[in-house]
Amino acid sequence: MYQAPTDDMQFLIDDVLDAEGTLGGLPRFADMGVGSDLTTALLDEAARFGADVLAPLRRVGDTHPAVCADGKVTISPGYAQAIQQLGAGGWVGITADQNAGGQGLPELYGTAACEVWNGADMAFALEPFLSSGAALAISAHACDSLKAIYLEKINSGEWAGTMNLTESGAGSDLGPMKTRAERCGDHYKIFGQKIYITWGDHDATDNIIHLVLARLPDAPPGSKGISLFLVPKYLVNDDGSLGERNDVYPVSTEHKLGIHGSPTCVMAYGDQGGAIGYLVGEENQGLACMFTMMNEARLKVGLQGIGASEGAYQKAVGYARERVQGGVSIIEHADVKRMLLTMRSLVEGMRALAYSEAVTMDLAHYGNPEQRPEYQRRIDLMIPVIKGWSTEVGLEVTSLGVQVHGGMGYVEETGAAQYLRDVRITSIYEGTNGIQAADLLNRKLGRDGGATMAGIHDEIEAVIKDLLASEHDALQGLGQHLKTALVDHIKTTAHLLNELTADRFEALGGSFDYLMQTGYLFGGWQLGRSALVAQELLKSGEKTDFCERKMATAGFYGERILPRCTACAGTILAAGDTLSKYSLEWL
Repeated sequence: MYQAPTDDMQFLIDDVLDAEGTLGGLPRFADMGVGSDLTTALLDEAARFGADVLAPLRRVGDTHPAVCADGKVTISPGYAQAIQQLGAGGWVGITADQNAGGQGLPELYGTAACEVWNGADMAFALEPFLSSGAALAISAHACDSLKAIYLEKINSGEWAGTMNLTESGAGSDLGPMKTRAERCGDHYKIFGQKIYITWGDHDATDNIIHLVLARLPDAPPGSKGISLFLVPKYLVNDDGSLGERNDVYPVSTEHKLGIHGSPTCVMAYGDQGGAIGYLVGEENQGLACMFTMMNEARLKVGLQGIGASEGAYQKAVGYARERVQGGVSIIEHADVKRMLLTMRSLVEGMRALAYSEAVTMDLAHYGNPEQRPEYQRRIDLMIPVIKGWSTEVGLEVTSLGVQVHGGMGYVEETGAAQYLRDVRITSIYEGTNGIQAADLLNRKLGRDGGATMAGIHDEIEAVIKDLLASEHDALQGLGQHLKTALVDHIKTTAHLLNELTADRFEALGGSFDYLMQTGYLFGGWQLGRSALVAQELLKSGEKTDFCERKMATAGFYGERILPRCTACAGTILAAGDTLSKYSLEWL
């Protein structure tokens, strides 16, 4: 059964990232007691909820998926009660403003909680993830009257939220969108159909607030003519009570490879005269408004990769300790140990990177105003890396989890395959990883000529210097491998920046390898930071076993994972024109 890795989480939050010193002094968090006591209390409660309430539902949701009949979705047994408990515990709005029904805690704590929910049951975790994202978009762009009606209810978990973008002919490119909106006095009427709407309908909350992209009759063509509308499942009366049912209904639920417990719906708007909606932001500015939600969502999708990987690792370790072959537990076999340590080191590298950049997000929002633009540029660059790399690595780690189980991993009864099936969607939705790679190279790297990346290179160089000066062989070895990986990354960064102007197609052809190279490098950098902190704690006799393990894990990552950076660099630097000149007719 899944148990949240609270020891590593607390180590990162308090010892490596120093939440109290980094965030506790910011005006927004000054009176919240940010520090080890809060970290312990929050992680203990999240771990309890994850293990006792959510983890037992993982197989239930997988084997008893959500179904749609007669315009109504019935969700998996136990999910409604768990959603209500999550809301009652204040978890949905953990980072939202206190004056809007939230707890106002740093994103760093919300990140840790999100990982726990995904490690316990990823299909369930999608529900609060979409709700908090919808609330974020409403908070950032809606008028005060809409905020007053909807924000507190969503952040409290009483109402849920969704986002409705995709149509059968409009996926990553939203320009061909056909869903339309008509002006109707102080509101709008929405007509159309959306697909792939996560948690599009259920009865676990009293209301569901859909954020829907649609096009007005006089809108300019393409993505510039899209507006965003708030469309509630039930209309809200002037006194705040729920009124009549709005004209929005689920048509069906998708039959998916994984995340069966999450109702992925086809939603119909306006089949009975028009669904009533309210404009969020300005007309024809809907895509910009939705990106507030989507950027948050992409970071959370990265956490899905991390959470599922942690769950798969725990299950694989448990099985390897029990399964006897050749007279010994298979955990003693060299190749099984290799797979398990590969899983562990990758998970810890992903977690360290995501938690570190959660701090960056808080500083971009609430730090020194003069420094916020710099932090924002950094988090913008990190978003495609955390989303893309963590979900690709999530596929590897969960696949290794099946492999450790051998034949028993290939049958559904053990539950090992579910992690792989569930996490497979993460490299697709919220922008495929090919889109994330292109975004990293073309927009985030290209917009400032690599200046933000160069600043990160300087930070990695400082960590390398400290690692090489360490008295521990594992840390010195990590420093050497990290140094090689950094040199390779500097070369590919310069090469691809040049290619962007010389041959954009060839540059984008190398963007995915660059995304993965960047992720492996950043994971090693963050594990190096962690190992250096562990070294200092070890000197004072604190957390001896944990610190020795942390340093050894980082050393393994240096030897076995960081050389992948050189392979990625070789692929990028050796590429000629074979991609561009290969005939499409030969494919």
